[in-house]
Order: sequence, then C-alpha cells, then structure tokens
Amino acid sequence: MKRVLVLGAGLVSKPLIDYFAERDGFALTVADIVLDKARALIGGRASCTAVSSLDASREDALEGLVASHDVVVSLLPAPMHPIVAALCLKHKRHMATASYISPSMRELHAEAAASGLVFVNECGVDPGLDHMSAMRVIHAAAQEGGKVVSFRSYCGGLPAPEANTNPLGYKFSWAPRGVLVAATNPSRYLEDGKVVEVPGAELFAAPEMVDIPGAGAFEGYPNRDAIPYIEMYGLEGVRTMFRGTLRNLGHCASWYHWVKLGLFDQQPRSDLAGLTYKRFMQGFVGGAGNLQKALSVALSVPDTAPAISNLEWLGLFHESPVSISEGGNVDILASRMLEKCSYAPGERDLLVMRHEFVVEYPKRKERVVSSLVAYGVPGGDSAMARTVSLPLAIAVRLIAEGSISQRGVVAPVRPEVYGPILEELERDFGITFVEERTA
Repeated sequence: MKRVLVLGAGLVSKPLIDYFAERDGFALTVADIVLDKARALIGGRASCTAVSSLDASREDALEGLVASHDVVVSLLPAPMHPIVAALCLKHKRHMATASYISPSMRELHAEAAASGLVFVNECGVDPGLDHMSAMRVIHAAAQEGGKVVSFRSYCGGLPAPEANTNPLGYKFSWAPRGVLVAATNPSRYLEDGKVVEVPGAELFAAPEMVDIPGAGAFEGYPNRDAIPYIEMYGLEGVRTMFRGTLRNLGHCASWYHWVKLGLFDQQPRSDLAGLTYKRFMQGFVGGAGNLQKALSVALSVPDTAPAISNLEWLGLFHESPVSISEGGNVDILASRMLEKCSYAPGERDLLVMRHEFVVEYPKRKERVVSSLVAYGVPGGDSAMARTVSLPLAIAVRLIAEGSISQRGVVAPVRPEVYGPILEELERDFGITFVEERTA
C-alpha cells in the first residue's frame, strides 16, 4: 500500500484526490487547515483520511505527516514548497508539486539526488502540460533530423464563452491572489535573436492577437522569463523563445492601467480598519472630488474607459468597508474580484494552450502548431482543476511505482515522464493536444 499525502484542499485538488481515492494500492491523506474542506473532498471514502489544523508555516505540524507517507504532494502556496521539501529530505520522502521550480527549490537538487529522491516540480498545466506537449514535438523533430528555430507558447484559463458574463472577461478558477500577483511579474524572452525585457508595469501594454481554432481570438502577453527554457528544452541556437498568457479581448487595457495606478501593490497596509472602498480608491488620486474624473486625469483615459468603468462594476467606488483586515492593495482587489468574478453553479471554464514551432530540416522547413482546448464539466470539475491536478496525479503514481529513474529536482521534460502522462490523459480523460503541420 503506497501512502500519499496531499497538502492543501484548494480549488484544483479534487481531481487528484479522486484519482487516488478510486485506485487500488493507495492510501491517501488530505491535510488542510480547514477540516471541512478536506472532508468534503474525500467524501467519506475508506481509502482516504482528512487531517485538520494544518499550519503549513510550522514545521512541527508538518513533520509527522511527511514522515508517515511515501510521496508528498504540495498544493500549498509556492513559498511553502521549500519547507515541505526540507522535511521530505530529512525523512527520505519523494515530493511532487505543480509550481515553478524556485531558486530555493533548485538549491535542493544535489542533496535530493544524492538521497535517491525525486522532487517533481512544474507538473500541472502551465507549467506542466506546456513542457510535456512541447517536448513531444521537439523530440519527434530531432529524431527526424530537424532543428527548432522558433518556439512560441501560450496558455490561458478563462470562462467558457457562455459563462463569459462580466465586463472583465475573467473568472477565477485558481487562487485569486496568485493570479493578481502574477500580473506584475517582469518578463524576458528571445525574439529573432534579440533578448526583450518587459518590466512588470508594462506587461499589458502591447498584447498580441492569438487565434486558437475551436476557441476564438485572445489577447496574449509575455509570461515570466522564457530564456531558461532554451536550456530546459534543449533548444540551443533557437532564434525565438516566447511564453505568453492568454486572456479575453479587452482584458489587458484595464489591467495595464490598474498596475500603473498601484492596485497590485503587495505592501501590507496599516489603515484597513474602517477603510471604505471609495476612500481606498481616493488614496490613489489625492483625496476628495469626483473619483471618476480624478482617475481619468491620473490614467490619461476618458472617464468612461473600461479601466474606470470596470472598477465601478467591481464596487470599488462604494462607501462600504473593505472586506479584509490585513494585506496590501492587491489583497483588497483580490477579495473584491473574488466576490464578483467567481463561477456560478453549473458554469464551465475553458483552458486553452497553443505552441507554435518552426522546424528546419536539411532540405525543408515546417511549421508545427500543437493546441489544447479543454472545457470544464458543468457541475463537476473545472478544466483548470483537471489540467493542473491530473498530470500531477499521474506523476505521483509513476513516482510511487518507481517508474521515474531521474533523481533530484526535475521537471517533466523527459519521455519517461511526459510520455505516460500524456498517453493516460488522452486515453482516460480526453485531454488531447491536436497537432497541425504545414510547410
């Protein structure tokens, strides 16, 4: 019996829990600070146990749990992963997470490898399925003597067309604060041999239009630092390396001005007691007066611009008190957006991903497009939850069964990892990439 510990019972954890709860040979423990959340996800199934009062910031609360399991799955906020990883090292336990490999996690590679452990990271959707689907194309091209000279990748989690019912064109299918914090990450990529750097404040300044057959047209903007993926993907000599995020049309204009205004500032505030949303907004433009007009001047846009009307729609011009007791501007915005931008019962979300390759062969050039369009299940799991936690679940099974020979801190870029994951997703869950090739 393999013992799997899942830390966190958030928005994307249910498909992973269901995967192991219904599989012979596995015993699952789900740990969350809110016991009812963990209990609701395991649904009374005999192979599952819910654990309460987990304070992931306290190592003593985690250590006993980690020590008593074979594989630890961290679905906690990313800053907590190194704490979990250190305990896994101490007790010689494997680990898996969907998050990016952070510098502090990367520092554990040598020790994990020496201990015979595998810490799989970046095994969700983005990062995760983007790596796997890209490497399948890259390796196939290399086997035929081809060389990838251009790679562009895009991914977005959005409301399905019929659920796209608010002026922001966005609803939350994963942690709201994480979405907003990502909106200020600087970006770097390679375009036709030149490195392009985009400050966080300019991320939404010039979105490109990206068309995905079967899904529609979207705005694309740069996502983090694409340059390290040249080495990860084995694409030395590539002239273009770009990773982007997709949003519905009109999204970037509002968010560009909101970032400029300071709404995404993470610095904790000391004045939240008694603060109203209107006074919060007035603080950006210098106090009293017509708030819309003042914002219009501050942002150099008409007072009817979406950047302003969308703030009004969110209720940020109301005299009601802010709904949080601690945090920064980004937390105030996140709490308000969560109230207004959540999925209604039965609504579907949409996950879209697209890779564009230019491959040069000795006597020809080929363009390859690999696309994924996945919808959530009405009344069931979201597309985001399925595409984040099912790849992770399969990776955990492979770890538990000893099918991954790599050791240390790894991403799913080798065939022994991505091959079985993509095959099972296509065969059993209908998560399928469609490839198109043109000369």
